[in-house]
Amino acid sequence: MITFNQTPPTLGNQYDDDRVLLAYLARTLPPTMQQAIEPELREMGRLAGAELYQQQLADRLNEPQLTQWDAWGERVDRIEVTPLWRVAERLAAQYGLIAAAYEPTYGPFARVHQFALVYLFTASTDIYSCPLAMTDGAARTLLVSGNRALIERAVPHLTSRDPAAFWTSGQWMTELTGGSDVGLSETVAERDEQGVWRLSGRKWFTSAITSAMALTLGRPVGNPPGGKGLALFYVETHDDAGRPNRIQAARLKDKLGTRKVPTAELLLEGTPAQLVMGAANGVRNMATMLNITRTWNGVSAVSLMRRGMALARSYAAQRVAFGAPLAQKPLHVDTLAGLQAEFEGAFHLAFFVVELLGREETGDASAGEKALLRTLTPVMKLTTARQAVAVLSEVVEAFGGAGYVEDTGIPVLLRDAQVLSIWEGTTNVLALDALRTLHEPEAMAVLSAEIARRCAAVHDARLAEPVRAVQQALQQADQWMHRAAHAGNDALEAGARRFALTIGRTLELALLAEQAQWALDHGGDLRPLAAARRLHLAGVDMIRPALAADAHLLATDQRN
Repeated sequence: MITFNQTPPTLGNQYDDDRVLLAYLARTLPPTMQQAIEPELREMGRLAGAELYQQQLADRLNEPQLTQWDAWGERVDRIEVTPLWRVAERLAAQYGLIAAAYEPTYGPFARVHQFALVYLFTASTDIYSCPLAMTDGAARTLLVSGNRALIERAVPHLTSRDPAAFWTSGQWMTELTGGSDVGLSETVAERDEQGVWRLSGRKWFTSAITSAMALTLGRPVGNPPGGKGLALFYVETHDDAGRPNRIQAARLKDKLGTRKVPTAELLLEGTPAQLVMGAANGVRNMATMLNITRTWNGVSAVSLMRRGMALARSYAAQRVAFGAPLAQKPLHVDTLAGLQAEFEGAFHLAFFVVELLGREETGDASAGEKALLRTLTPVMKLTTARQAVAVLSEVVEAFGGAGYVEDTGIPVLLRDAQVLSIWEGTTNVLALDALRTLHEPEAMAVLSAEIARRCAAVHDARLAEPVRAVQQALQQADQWMHRAAHAGNDALEAGARRFALTIGRTLELALLAEQAQWALDHGGDLRPLAAARRLHLAGVDMIRPALAADAHLLATDQRN
């Protein structure tokens, strides 16, 4: 006879229950703006913890379906997304998850407004943030391009609040020849007799292929090899009759996570396309899109961490083991505390980059802030992605066996988080990007000045040790970079990941200490102080130089 059933974890209003978000917005936004946007944030928080979350659980087994042929032998390549995704698309338009960033109402704070909504929305919609990220990146790239025809054609759709008019965009770069090394692309671009560009090639990994358009790379005939010989093209995925626009979906990808995202291998067979900005330098021209999507990646990371922590805390309050709720067990409490500190550091780093992005786009950023945005976007993305995987692995374990059972909805958090360190540049690729940027003259000085400014705002004695750790780690990173530069490129490259993670975690601790000081000065909340001290104890200095000879020995499998 069954005598016990465990009460499942529950979610409340994900806006009202999120003290980290609430305190951050109170510190960052003008009071009148916070009051103006609070009703829609609260409603999004309600949806995320209620209807959307329940629909997410009910939608668990559904995945996109590809129908390549109709009953009469016609090639149709029709893809159906899941019910949850259809709801998510409508809500994304109605709540302006793209539009909010392009409307003038809140000026340099528009990005904070947008990403606060995104942060609340993402964890309940099974990575619908993927097509939204690419849509945002495409809209900004087209606006920066100055291509009036494409701006007038696509941007009103990409930024619409009307679900019937709203478009999403894809981003097609990855081919069998390389993911990060897109300069090896084999897609060929050639003009036909009417002067229309036609693309031919095989795109190995293209996400959210139900989008109305995409930005992609191709090599115009006669261009040199490498990234400079590629051009950036605009493609509409369907013709006026609604048929695939000379695009074949060879198959949907069977992925570890993000299984709601329809990711396909596509064959381009003379697909009509338009140049976005010139017939060369496509990789450089795609930089704007990548910076936007990397920002979405970081905000998605903190959204998933926040969801994992909310469920883990709810479960700990309900689950009794060895005579008491887990929430009263010192070891379990200690474990959750460490995870919360990682999440809070990641949150403040991600939203600091959001602030910089908003200021740059409205022309309010100083030269130093523009340099910081270039430097910190890859650093933020790689740091928060690594933290999300680690935190959500621990969240799964915090549920014991239930965390390993798919129908609880817990494992998907970890599986979806794993993509964050791969999409839009792996950890190593972004670490090299960050190293190149910080190796430029004055770049490290600008970063050091920003961190010093944050530390100068902290005066409570209880934060002295975290501030000292920030200063020491930054000094260590700077010294390592100069020593490694003298030792040669191999030494720099080998330590790039440890260097980038040190920069990311050091800035997280500085930002968290600043938030803790603000909280102490505005109501006396001790939790940000506790988070800063805990993140300090976890360590921010990841440099720890390694011997290249040892690395070579351990990475190879040779008898001698």
